[in-house]
Amino acid sequence: MEPRQGVGILGGSFNPVHTGHVRMALEVLERLRLERVDLVPASIPPHKPMKGLLPFDIRLGLCELAVEGIHGLRANPIEGERSGPSYTCDTLECYPTPPQERFFILGAGTLLEIPTWRHGLEIPALANLVCVNRGGDRCSGFEPVTRLVEERWPDATQLASGREPSWRFSSGARLLCLSVPRLEIKARDIRERWLQGRDLSLLVPPAVQRALQEDGSEFVQAWGRPQTAAGEE
Repeated sequence: MEPRQGVGILGGSFNPVHTGHVRMALEVLERLRLERVDLVPASIPPHKPMKGLLPFDIRLGLCELAVEGIHGLRANPIEGERSGPSYTCDTLECYPTPPQERFFILGAGTLLEIPTWRHGLEIPALANLVCVNRGGDRCSGFEPVTRLVEERWPDATQLASGREPSWRFSSGARLLCLSVPRLEIKARDIRERWLQGRDLSLLVPPAVQRALQEDGSEFVQAWGRPQTAAGEE
């Protein structure tokens, strides 16, 4: 059996991390036989408001709890080690692995937004792209991704078509489309349920659920005060 190689990079605000994030990381880890997949929380997400965002160290800590004991997954604090907005292009340039061994993971809906990112169309020079089609994306298949490649990277060579198309860019990096089990979980819904005092079992990893149940002022300050269960003071 060939040795595992390459590092997956799954970025996001992780406000908070949930089961869908962890499952996506595991799917890519296994499908591509990577050495590991890093969950990389953004310190200052450039495309999301800071209001309602947990402090970076809290979000990083929740990611560490989420992947604890799961072989091949880890939380990476790289974004907290530099200043300024957490632009993907800067993160990838700072990553301690060669570009050909980096596999940047993102949902199909997010990939469609890449032309609006800072140096977004140049990201294939910094890493391979892994496009995951999952629940909640605004495209049910990879047809919009195919159109994006044809319009924005016309020099890309298609390697495979059909259910899971793939391409090779002029830089040598690849764009790999993967279909994975759909877990329609969103961090916004987790926050709303937390505020309503609802049970988060199976929506977030058990260790993350326990952390969210603790009386932490950081959660209250960022998200508001949760409702008190009936019968409690």
